[in-house]
Amino acid sequence: MSRVPMTREGYEGLQEELRGLKGGARPAIIKAIASARELGDLSENAEYHAARERQSMIEGRIATLEEKLSLAEVIDASSLNGDRVQFGATVSLEDCESEARKTYRIVGEIESDVLQGRLSVQSPMAKALIGKRAGDIVQVATPQGGREYEILQLEFNDRQDKILPDKNPADKNLADKNLADKNLAEQKP
Repeated sequence: MSRVPMTREGYEGLQEELRGLKGGARPAIIKAIASARELGDLSENAEYHAARERQSMIEGRIATLEEKLSLAEVIDASSLNGDRVQFGATVSLEDCESEARKTYRIVGEIESDVLQGRLSVQSPMAKALIGKRAGDIVQVATPQGGREYEILQLEFNDRQDKILPDKNPADKNLADKNLADKNLAEQKP
């Protein structure tokens, strides 16, 4: 099978879930099965059957997590640079029609969750954004028809670099000054 891109945070989240299942849920369900066995006839023991069903779900999730982790190609967003949208970038958008603003992070398919602002690199929206810059207008095909979005800001979360539209040099200088002021404020005790 081919490797699947994943952010460091996504990889670590899956590892944490796997540790929790192996170190907490699995031993607890084994104890529950042992306790249910002590109750007698297993053919009519609802606690035993429920515990075995729960064990099956836990073991299935463990197998799924192990497979996902084995296929993961971890891409460290802190090593990314440039002024174009790419995997690991956080992109702030404005719908050109409704003026609604949204922010998404481009992540691997396994860790995507649109409701949490994590957009799969394989999604139509991410495919339209990849390679674009802050200030660009992108067209995205949606089930409701084509939509246009303006890229307001681009940042790489691990480094906290923000890239704003470069509409004129004064805007860029102001953005650089704001970033420098923020960095200076963070360094003060």
